[in-house]
Amino acid sequence: MADEVLKQFTPEKEAQAIDVSRRLKVGIIGTGWIAESHIASLKKMPDVDIVAGADLIPGKAEKFFKKFEVEGVRCYPDHKAMIDAEELDAVTICTYNATHAECAIYALEHGLNVLLEKPMTVTVEEAAAIIRAEKKSGKVLSIGFQPRFDENMKMIKKIVESGELGQVYYIQTGGGRRRGIPNSTFIEKKTAGIGALGDIGCYSLDMVLNAIGYPKPLTVSGYKSDFFGTNPKFNNPADAARFNVDDFAAAFIRLEGGIILDFRIAWAMNIDTPGDTIILGTEGGLRIPSTDCWNGAPGGPMTVYKQIAGEQVETVIPLKKTKGDLFDQKIRSFLNAIKNGTPSPVPSSQILYNQAIIDGIVKSAEAGREIEIEIPEC
Repeated sequence: MADEVLKQFTPEKEAQAIDVSRRLKVGIIGTGWIAESHIASLKKMPDVDIVAGADLIPGKAEKFFKKFEVEGVRCYPDHKAMIDAEELDAVTICTYNATHAECAIYALEHGLNVLLEKPMTVTVEEAAAIIRAEKKSGKVLSIGFQPRFDENMKMIKKIVESGELGQVYYIQTGGGRRRGIPNSTFIEKKTAGIGALGDIGCYSLDMVLNAIGYPKPLTVSGYKSDFFGTNPKFNNPADAARFNVDDFAAAFIRLEGGIILDFRIAWAMNIDTPGDTIILGTEGGLRIPSTDCWNGAPGGPMTVYKQIAGEQVETVIPLKKTKGDLFDQKIRSFLNAIKNGTPSPVPSSQILYNQAIIDGIVKSAEAGREIEIEIPEC
């Protein structure tokens, strides 16, 4: 029976050859840490010319492109100056969270395709504003969730869609690090807006929401804290002094279709994991081993639990090896959508719900009660 279950899930077809006759001119907005992964992938693409970059810090963009040995790149002091001066096909936005919306909207309004790093924004209102600009532009907007391209993450969706679990009614998800508080712009509201919720919480939410078809979130009772980030015992004293975002968050979320989502995420906690991800259905259950980051594969082989012929059985789903680099696949899928006129690989319409949950957790935590999740018209 285990073999029959596993046989349902066939591998993806091989990717088609890249057409290099049409080249894409790309600009990079923000040249910090995450931009290093973007440029490393863009350099591998045979149909891409990296022609421009922008960063608010004087000289930072120039040093960035020199470090990665990309010559002839024109550098600008901000995204508006770059977009106004250049004839681009697309931009990748690698700025801190608080500026995602303004950069994405300006690029879309000027007819550019946009790859926007996660989290999409800080608030759901910002996310909706981006989508309105996207719809007017008719351009491709993809959100930077590279875990979607991992074969094991795809397997989670395949298992749910196969019907093996029956009707899904309860999900527990999250994860986090026993100690893993970042620094830089991640830990201040003026730049990040949100902490662990946006950094790694969005990943675990996308993993399960994508698997079940992204139902609309209805209500949330949320909690967040900063006990570790603000304590010099657990954080660098200088960073602790300026830390003012969440380092832990939890929530109980009701989704359309009668599904309950029990969520928790942490940059720091006094335990190794807040628990594995579990998806419970009327015909079976799925356990996904926890990991400390949720930006790649699950923490180990997954297990499907079922009753067959009156017996309780378990089927272990071995970890699959993903061909190639996840970041490369994220970049390539975005470029292919531009060139082929196909839908966005990670559509904003889905991530709007992801952002609505995160925003709802923040608002509920600050109100100290359960709230309805309100999603603006797009």
